[in-house]
Amino acid sequence: MHRRNLLERLYQYRDAYADESATIHRFIDFVDNEPRCFERDCWEGHVTGSAWVVNPAQDSLLLTHHKKLNMWLQLGGHSDGDADTQVVALREATEESGLRVELIKDSILDIDIHEIPARKADPAHFHFDVRFAIQALDDEFIVSAESMALAWATISDLEQYTTEMSILRMRNKWLTTFR
Repeated sequence: MHRRNLLERLYQYRDAYADESATIHRFIDFVDNEPRCFERDCWEGHVTGSAWVVNPAQDSLLLTHHKKLNMWLQLGGHSDGDADTQVVALREATEESGLRVELIKDSILDIDIHEIPARKADPAHFHFDVRFAIQALDDEFIVSAESMALAWATISDLEQYTTEMSILRMRNKWLTTFR
């Protein structure tokens, strides 16, 4: 079953973050019941992979000023059929920044379910986002076509770029469990 690896990671995440039970239950239910959950054209929603990319000193986070959403966010993107969300997160981090990166921990840092507004031929849909802690092996990035800009934001001062609750939630997890 191509979804088994993600489901096992989600069960481990559930055990660590019982206070997020409603989101975790919804995420597990979606992955368990939607065989096409990794496909971009699954319009109920689809699984995406994101990267909490820290610099080599681990004191700054790489944020993208996303073109389509006009927001400062973490790097990440569509699975495009790939059921390995870690590989997706690593691939997206490299594609969007040009950085060489590596996984910090095998476990999920965070999950999030958020609605993406309708755009062109795509209806509104949900991203079931799986986020991993990733370290850049250097700090000289390039800006891809998907971004208006990239910036290293000091983790303690993320609010200078964003007040997005899921990013601030990831910061809390990073500071309390991942460092």
